Amino acid sequence: MTNLLIIAIGAGIVNNVVLSQFLGICAFLGVSKKVETAAGMGGAVIFVTTLAAFVTSLIYKFILAPLEIAYLQTIVFIVVIAALVQFVEMFLKKFMYSLYEALGVFLPLITTNCAVLGVALNSVTYGYSILETTVYGFATAVGFFIAIVIMAGLREKMEYNDVPKAFQGSAIVLVTAGLMSIAFFGFSGVI
Repeated sequence: MTNLLIIAIGAGIVNNVVLSQFLGICAFLGVSKKVETAAGMGGAVIFVTTLAAFVTSLIYKFILAPLEIAYLQTIVFIVVIAALVQFVEMFLKKFMYSLYEALGVFLPLITTNCAVLGVALNSVTYGYSILETTVYGFATAVGFFIAIVIMAGLREKMEYNDVPKAFQGSAIVLVTAGLMSIAFFGFSGVI
């Protein structure tokens, strides 16, 4: 149990996928304009990443490794992630249409979100069990959720501030992301 807690804290906070590993930046910067939209994207990423971690771990342990075709893991993992994203997209379109519209083009981009694929590939590299992989995927996605919601909150506050002309737009967003990254590096000694 202690090992699972260490994996969860390490993946979610200490080695935050966005702010320490710099994976998933396109969705992080593109969807973090409003807290509601960012929370919706974070929820979708939590669902897809957790399920993708579980399913890809099963496929790797019971199909790819025994058949000695582990070299196909990247292709197989992308196909699994794409299928899960399609499921989320259909669900949101049917039951949460306003969130579906707000996420727009960024929802299908979860398929190519390197953070989701990174979880699947890293769990194989780290030699995690199926349970450890699922916890790692969930904690990594929660870390993504935390980062994107914090960024959205900061961006909403920045709309009402007098930002110098040279820093308006993307520049202040990148500076803010850099400062957030520095703040999260403060957790690096925890584990």
